[in-house]
Amino acid sequence: MTGQVTATGRIDIDFPFRVDRRGRTADVGYDGHIRDLIELVLFTSPGERVMRPDFGCGLLDLVFEPNSPELAATLQLSIHAQLERWLGDVIQVEAVVVESNDNVLRVRVAHVVRATGDRRTETFEGRAA
Repeated sequence: MTGQVTATGRIDIDFPFRVDRRGRTADVGYDGHIRDLIELVLFTSPGERVMRPDFGCGLLDLVFEPNSPELAATLQLSIHAQLERWLGDVIQVEAVVVESNDNVLRVRVAHVVRATGDRRTETFEGRAA
C-alpha cells in the first residue's frame, strides 16, 4: 500500500492494523513501514496467504527445531532470498544473522532503504507459545 505524503514525510498504515489513542487508524513513518514489511515476510508462513501461497519465511514454525550451524546457515540463505524476492524493490539486503536460543529465534537484518539510501539494522524475535 502506498503511503500518504505529508509536509513531514511519508505516512503509512501501521502493521499489524490497530487503532491509535485518538481512535483513528494508527499510522507510521516510512522507516517503520519498512520494518513492518520485513516483519511480515519473516513471520508469515508459506501457504498462509491464499493468493500468494509461496509468500513468507515461516520462522515461527522453526522455533523448536534443533539448533545447529546447518539450520542457521539454511535460514540465513532462505531469509535473504525471500526478502530480496518480495522486498527487493524497497530494500537491498546486506546481511542476515540468525540466532536460536531455547524458545527464541532472533533475526538481525542489515539493509539499505533504496528510496533514501539509509543503512539500517533491524532485529526481530519470534517466541514459541
